[in-house]
Amino acid sequence: MKKHFPLVVGLLAAFISAEAQKPDTAWLMVHYKFSHVMDTTNRVHPYTENTVLFVGKTASAYRSYDWLVADQQFKKAWAAAVASSPDGQPRINRMGRGSRTQYFQYPGEQKLLTKDYVMVNAYLIDGALPAIDWKIGDDTATFGGLHCQKATGHFKGRDYLVWFCPDLPVHSGPWKLNGLPGVIVDARDSKNDVVFAFDGVEKTVQSSPKVQSADGSTDEKDLPPILKGLNDDPNVIQPPASAIRTTQKEFDKLRAAMEKDPAAFAQAINAANSKGDGPKPDLVVAGGPKGARPPGAPVMNNPIELPEK
Repeated sequence: MKKHFPLVVGLLAAFISAEAQKPDTAWLMVHYKFSHVMDTTNRVHPYTENTVLFVGKTASAYRSYDWLVADQQFKKAWAAAVASSPDGQPRINRMGRGSRTQYFQYPGEQKLLTKDYVMVNAYLIDGALPAIDWKIGDDTATFGGLHCQKATGHFKGRDYLVWFCPDLPVHSGPWKLNGLPGVIVDARDSKNDVVFAFDGVEKTVQSSPKVQSADGSTDEKDLPPILKGLNDDPNVIQPPASAIRTTQKEFDKLRAAMEKDPAAFAQAINAANSKGDGPKPDLVVAGGPKGARPPGAPVMNNPIELPEK
């Protein structure tokens, strides 16, 4: 396995320098019921998830609402555990349902930043907002009191029908969908394999207090690894400074290296993360054939992004 370490550690260290994105504050949340038929031989059981789009004046952030709720619940559980722990070192597992991937759209700059993970490490992928050739129709509909127009367009191998709200002038939408004169509040491909179904709209509310370490600190650098990333205010549209900035090409290399040999990759991450001060998580991957699909993992023969014919 050691022969993989130089490659993996080198990839882990690969990043690009970039200026910090100016933060925006969300004033509106658009909720979606996301579903994706990952396995075309099992259409009756698509992957489902509650997601949300935080809409600001000049930017938006799309993420899993299920994961966000789990984070909020964990903050409360951690505070209670700290208060009841006799040694100030609570033992509690952090669990959550949903995807950890987040998408930050900046329409005015035609920029897309994606926060994604390879095992425990968070990466921020710099890219351009994809250009979609939309055809705006005359049909209108109302979603949760929002007056919307219909549009159709082709993106990543799929034909999409979407509804957007011109009264919400930010040119963004869920996932990577963008480019219409208003927020996309409902979208689905022609086969209903990928669906972002409108599930409500609401104004943002004040976030819960920041989590604390056992000594009362709220500075993220002083927090245990299990609390990293929980101090983010979801209403502030700004990618986390702690994520490693990289390119899609380098991120794809990392993911391919992980999938080729997960155990060796985990050891490389532990070695890389052990450098520096403070406690680090010890990542352990169960043994198994290289490239094998983990037990219970969904079959994927219908990715959300299809190759163009």
